[in-house]
Amino acid sequence: MQRFLFVVLSLVTVGIVKAESPRPNILVAVSDDQSFPHASAYGYQAISTPGFDRVAKAGVLFQNAFTPAPGCSPMRAAFLTGRHIWQIENAGTHASSFPKKYQTYQKRLEDAGYFIGQTGKAWGPGNWKTSGRTRNPAGPAFMNHKLKNVPNGIANTDYASNFDDFLKDRPKDQPFSFWFGGKEPHRSFGKGLGIKNGLDPAKVKVPSFLPDTPEIRSDILDYCFEIQWFDSHLVRMLESLEKAGVLENTIVIVTSDNGMAFPRAKANCYEYGIHMPLTISWPAKVPADRSVDDVVSLIDVTATIYDATGVAPPTETPLAGRSLMNVLTSQESGLVDPLRDATFTGRERHSSSRFNSLGYPQRAIRTAQYLYIRNFRPERWPAGTPQKYGSDGYATKSEVLAKKLGPPHGGYADIDACPSLDFLISKADDPKWGKYLALAVDRRPAEELFDIRKDPGCLNNLINHGDHQTAKQTLSLRLLNYLTETKDPRVVDADGGQIFETYPRYSKLDGFPNQIGSKTKVHHYRNKTGSKPNDPNKMVYWCHNCGDLLTDQ
Repeated sequence: MQRFLFVVLSLVTVGIVKAESPRPNILVAVSDDQSFPHASAYGYQAISTPGFDRVAKAGVLFQNAFTPAPGCSPMRAAFLTGRHIWQIENAGTHASSFPKKYQTYQKRLEDAGYFIGQTGKAWGPGNWKTSGRTRNPAGPAFMNHKLKNVPNGIANTDYASNFDDFLKDRPKDQPFSFWFGGKEPHRSFGKGLGIKNGLDPAKVKVPSFLPDTPEIRSDILDYCFEIQWFDSHLVRMLESLEKAGVLENTIVIVTSDNGMAFPRAKANCYEYGIHMPLTISWPAKVPADRSVDDVVSLIDVTATIYDATGVAPPTETPLAGRSLMNVLTSQESGLVDPLRDATFTGRERHSSSRFNSLGYPQRAIRTAQYLYIRNFRPERWPAGTPQKYGSDGYATKSEVLAKKLGPPHGGYADIDACPSLDFLISKADDPKWGKYLALAVDRRPAEELFDIRKDPGCLNNLINHGDHQTAKQTLSLRLLNYLTETKDPRVVDADGGQIFETYPRYSKLDGFPNQIGSKTKVHHYRNKTGSKPNDPNKMVYWCHNCGDLLTDQ
């Protein structure tokens, strides 16, 4: 017996019998509204992102990664659950609730022995309390540290110092999972900060759906400045991991939630709304300095977290994504897994932008060459009904009841207020520039098809082009089959997914005239101030569209 133990111990000592490897740590860094290819690792010359580039050099840089939704809270819910937005009910639409039955990877890891936390923007906007949750779905917050004298538009959260607090609180040798949600580069930006801080307008590549003017170039540089701010905190976090001696066994994931907050990008299923930066490193397991062309979804990243940590995903609400571990651990660059040839995305309501707070439902399939989009309600305005009630901010009750309309282009709430939108509106009737506002706000056909290799700006709809009918038919059928398989209410429900129009919105609400021909009155509740979710025990409520008194308690 003694000899047997000696042999076993000797084998362990020389490494023939290996002890179980320690479970990896997880750091997920999510910027707020950043499109591909806006990082210097992708060769975008107007920006410098040493943190992102360091992760890419140490791991894998993804050239074709796509968000499950081009809006903040739906994407974050999809990423946290690993499911499509049409599979998570209220959480799949913007600023609603997050049903408790949909478990997040953070909670599953915590239950499996991980120490978890988050800083900055976690899941939101929305109301997680109304679903019976006791904390944000991304985990307990670390938010003690604030910065002084930050530039205009920049959050004062000291993300990196909060991460240091998290590392200090971590029990020794316990694996951890941390969510770093930057609030940058979300609008609004400090106007002129990019140029003021040395960024060069000549290096900006203006997307084809925006006019190439000094005003637009400056706005893009302000956006780049905010990305660099987010990246500076990532740099500090990587240094903290290295100093703590845990970088080698930490999976670092850096991406964004949705595209840049510019007209025809964020809150759209076009390329600049859904194509995301993504890099992943894990020095202990992942061969470094590779670029991969496989078409992947950010919900594949969720499946990867489960796979890499060995934590079992939920069985009642199974994952929709597929682990990337075979791609990450490969030695190859370019196309690694030929089966990864398409991904799916979609949107519902974004802001309060239409009568009865109705959404603009879209679903899309993106392959290496094509983007096919299905617009389920083409009679609606994609960026919001052009003219709303009230002229300044959110409409008051008296303005709604009086049907007092504001300016002609005041209702585009699905586009964040910004200098670029102001420029487009000011040039709406200009023979040279007017087409750009139309691209962003005009009604769209039920189907759209773009050859992304030739047209990344998504300007030339090929849906009726004779040379692309095979692609149209193939992608249309593939999308329909997938939505049916994954039980999307927009496809499988007899009423066309009306359930999406009933999910409450807990952010501010606005008032619009009924220009949609809605046959069903769906009240969306709003209190007297319009600033908080309703509490029928304390406030008087009225419908923000029709003015009907709803409660008086």
